[in-house]
Amino acid sequence: MIRKATLDDRQRITLVRNAVRENRLSPGNESKVSDTARWIYDNGTFWVWEEDGAVQGFAVADVRDGTVFGLFVHPDYEGRGIAQALLPLACEDLRAAGHRIARLTTDPGTRAARFYLRNGWIDTGAQEKGEIVFEKPLSPSQLAIL
Repeated sequence: MIRKATLDDRQRITLVRNAVRENRLSPGNESKVSDTARWIYDNGTFWVWEEDGAVQGFAVADVRDGTVFGLFVHPDYEGRGIAQALLPLACEDLRAAGHRIARLTTDPGTRAARFYLRNGWIDTGAQEKGEIVFEKPLSPSQLAIL
């Protein structure tokens, strides 16, 4: 089941985020991620996939800057289409906020990078720290093919 997260889901979302095998959260980014997540909980939407009585994946956009802030699935639930189902919801939040392009970053050579490429995201180059910047137009017709 896909639904909007509540504050009661925060602990499980954190557990899913910390359980991933790739794009692990570095100690230096924990406070920034926590601050952004707090703002989104107060002002935006975390979309969650609930299965077996718990959140197993989530997607979230930061409407302030037009980024997909997070798309994570618990390792035990990978390969079931959860990310593919959740990502369009985060992109729709960005489109509804007036953004024409969604952006996100991920490490090069990862399953995540391959996922985004397979799903029509464009590699626009690397950031200073080496992460790939992906973009995808958010026009209504293109959103339908996410």
